[in-house]
Amino acid sequence: MKPVSRLRKFFDWTLGLGLIALGIVGLVLPGLQGILFILGGLAILSSHSAIARRLLETLKAKFKAAKDRVAGKNR
Repeated sequence: MKPVSRLRKFFDWTLGLGLIALGIVGLVLPGLQGILFILGGLAILSSHSAIARRLLETLKAKFKAAKDRVAGKNR
């Protein structure tokens, strides 16, 4: 695995945290899909942070379970 440059880490952290902040605002404001921005930010940060990786996997599992419930796969 090739080491990541400091500039790339800075860009990834800035973009990831910015998307998460936009997602939090999007949860309150109409017209923005806040959860999509949050998931995007976590996806970017997951390559640099174990906490973001675990949180992303937890959210993906919860959304999959909710999708399965809506689709009626748990009946």
